[in-house]
Amino acid sequence: MFSKMLDTCSIANDLRNRYQISKDKATSICTSFLKNFRQCPENTLMNLDTWRTLLWSQALGEQFRHDADKIYKKWLTQRYQHLALSKKLTILLKNLRKKYQIGIITNGTSSAQWEKIDMLNIRDLFDIILVSGDLVCEKPDRRIFWKACDELHVNPKHCLIVGDKLETDILGGVEAQLGGTVWVPLSRPFTLKQDDPVPDYVIHDVMELRWLLDDVADAEKGRFCPEDDCNSNGSDFS
Repeated sequence: MFSKMLDTCSIANDLRNRYQISKDKATSICTSFLKNFRQCPENTLMNLDTWRTLLWSQALGEQFRHDADKIYKKWLTQRYQHLALSKKLTILLKNLRKKYQIGIITNGTSSAQWEKIDMLNIRDLFDIILVSGDLVCEKPDRRIFWKACDELHVNPKHCLIVGDKLETDILGGVEAQLGGTVWVPLSRPFTLKQDDPVPDYVIHDVMELRWLLDDVADAEKGRFCPEDDCNSNGSDFS
């Protein structure tokens, strides 16, 4: 969500300069697009580009809709610039895969999520990728976590879930009885409400994973056994 806000904020500035309109008007256009995009990110009756261009056309209104295609393409470019993995995160993932199996479970429509995965060029960074739009369940349904474990050929108790959403990632990990849950809150400071699922670990930066995983592996050798001790092709982390 933070990235989407950055995308539309930048587009709002472009609209102000292009059409000489007020900040409020430009923000209203972007807010309208973002609201409709969140409510319906994909329309199965048309391809992604056509649908998103239509959403921009509706948001721009009759006066400016002739530029919907240009605005959409600029938004798409900026969107993936904001979403792009940093070099240090890419290196982290490559290093983690030398010791552990890692995967992605993502909620969303099939076409939109696979576009994101391919535009970011991250397929080769993970052992498995599950998109809820391809399945009959989504996070926090325990079944999608169990499917990930099945595809990795590991016991759920030998897996950790790392995520930024308590209501989907952490709750799902708890419901699936995974070996551990790691929360990376997007905002600081954070508070846990009474009914919130409680994560086993909280880290403030995903880069801390390299130390956390080693600490957990050392402390839980009985459950999180290293590759050599398990005599398998990969670790039981996912």
